[in-house]
Amino acid sequence: MTQKALKRRTRVRTKLRRKSIGRPRLSVFRSHQNIYAQVIDDTKGATLAAASTLEKDLAGGKGGNKDAAAAVGKAIAERAKAAGVVEVVFDRGDYMFHGRVKALADAAREGGLLF
Repeated sequence: MTQKALKRRTRVRTKLRRKSIGRPRLSVFRSHQNIYAQVIDDTKGATLAAASTLEKDLAGGKGGNKDAAAAVGKAIAERAKAAGVVEVVFDRGDYMFHGRVKALADAAREGGLLF
């Protein structure tokens, strides 16, 4: 990770800590071929729900496009609601909020998560 990316990630996480009192964090990791999402409870240090394009039913053959990211967003919303989580804080990491990250966030909102 470059120094600029580390600074961006630190800046985003600092702002999230102010907002996230009592709410779990929806963390997104994006690679060239896949996208991953986790709902994390930072007070317990536990992952409550997770989804990624590595799962055969979510990838649809390709994991590095907006359609696959939207499928992961819907899946993470369903799994988070099944775990009893409705309200989260969106952690985009050091990624810009566009493309696959935005598609995942929009699909999670449509799936019922509030952030």
